Amino acid sequence: MLGVASGKKRLTETNMFFSTSLTQDKSTHSRSNLLLASQVADDIDCPILPGLPDDVAKYCLALVPRPYFPAMGAVCKKWRSVIKSKEFLVVRKLAGLLEEWLYVLTMDSEGKESHWEVMDCLGHRYQLLPPMPGPVKAGFGVVVLNGKLLVMAGYSVIDGNGSASADVYEYDSFLNSWSKLSNMNVARYDFACAEVNGKVYAVGGYGMDGDSLSSAEMYDPDTEKWTLIESLRRPRWGCFACGFEGKLYVMGGRSSFTIGNSKFVDVYNPESNSWCEIKNGCVMVTAHAVLEKKLFCMEWKNQRKLAIFNPEDNSWKMVPVPLTGSSSIGFRFGILDGKLLLFSLEEAPGYRTLLYDPNASPGSEWQTSEIKPSGLCLCSVTIKA
Repeated sequence: MLGVASGKKRLTETNMFFSTSLTQDKSTHSRSNLLLASQVADDIDCPILPGLPDDVAKYCLALVPRPYFPAMGAVCKKWRSVIKSKEFLVVRKLAGLLEEWLYVLTMDSEGKESHWEVMDCLGHRYQLLPPMPGPVKAGFGVVVLNGKLLVMAGYSVIDGNGSASADVYEYDSFLNSWSKLSNMNVARYDFACAEVNGKVYAVGGYGMDGDSLSSAEMYDPDTEKWTLIESLRRPRWGCFACGFEGKLYVMGGRSSFTIGNSKFVDVYNPESNSWCEIKNGCVMVTAHAVLEKKLFCMEWKNQRKLAIFNPEDNSWKMVPVPLTGSSSIGFRFGILDGKLLLFSLEEAPGYRTLLYDPNASPGSEWQTSEIKPSGLCLCSVTIKA
């Protein structure tokens, strides 16, 4: 569940899917694309590359530098279908070509406009994403599925009328474009969502009438459909979710059966379509991220400690956060290169992002980093593609 969204554009270098060379040679590429389009039939049933087996042709396409993927997707429907497929991501992985990028939704200093921007592991910022379709929303959910960014549901105000949404949009990082997916069964906002075993889950939140929800549903990318699953034992909202060992964990937020914030953790097992609960969760969580099969959280009541959850024994470990500026300054999390980034929610002269390395030697886990978004970080996701 998150804040506000929209989009824009930016810079690049070799091996980045947004490229200045692509812009500079636009006319050359356009003529080349038109020639290719005339030579290759715009038919989904035609060979990928005439004269080559499809598996070899897919490997050849995967070897092309990422800056050219959007242009390749315009050549014909067949190529576009290949580039959009889950198999294409697998081919790139087997070829050792996966690249890791941090996608950050940022808000300007005046709090009026937001956009998605992209950073590499060195913190280089590149072109902005195209604007996301649909009205501006709050309380939506964000998930990464098969190398693509999904933005789901949320609350929007149109002509003075506010309502929950069931819309789902997908951003394809290869093609640099948005597309609309199937609507959710239940319009909702301020809900929990996560990917588990290649499927997306949405749980709880508020519904159309502002009522708290206990309903849950699952999106299967193979069928492109949402299916209702077993509901929570109690309505829950303002919560978040993550996946561990094939199970869905829902934490934080509030429940209608508890006074104040809920410490219960609802755990869903997809194999049995059933829920169970454990009782030692975090409350009032302001930031969370999963890194190396552990959950990292920060609670509103204690912005100077990381709470680290180990699902193997359901235990928590507290790690002090170095003091930088006011103790009341909050953070948003990001993950890059196996490290946790802490982006400050307040701009301060000379401020640098905090970086936590769980694999560093004792005493050197904390460092500072030059990596930081151009504005206030609302949320971030890491995509390997």
